[in-house]
Amino acid sequence: MAMNIGSARSDEPEVMMDINTTPLIDVMLVLIIMLIITIPVQLHAVNLNMPQASEAPPVKPAVVTLVIEADGTLRWNGEVLADRAALETRLKTAAAQAQQPELHLRANKAVDYGVVAMVLASAQRLGMTQLGLVGNEQFAP
Repeated sequence: MAMNIGSARSDEPEVMMDINTTPLIDVMLVLIIMLIITIPVQLHAVNLNMPQASEAPPVKPAVVTLVIEADGTLRWNGEVLADRAALETRLKTAAAQAQQPELHLRANKAVDYGVVAMVLASAQRLGMTQLGLVGNEQFAP
């Protein structure tokens, strides 16, 4: 005799162990729609305050090239200057102009620094405000 503990066939349905995700998906869709509705409309335009054009474009200042050769010779736009007095005369006239020219100073690598310092001191003392050192790449190691 065998003992029958449980029947293989039962009239009761099996218990469902999975969670019903349909209501969760519905809630998520509602939240996404509400988020999309509440986001402000993005404009593709960028507001810029552009400067107004003036009547005349700005005038570029004249450029004066002052070259100091290896032996200390000074060249003002290619013209050799005799001495420091000639340099200071040119600097005075340039500084007295209504629109000062730009002074581009190009010194040779082999020139004594005292000559360059003299030119810079003269330019500062006589009122030159627009001074640029040109050709400094030759001093890079």
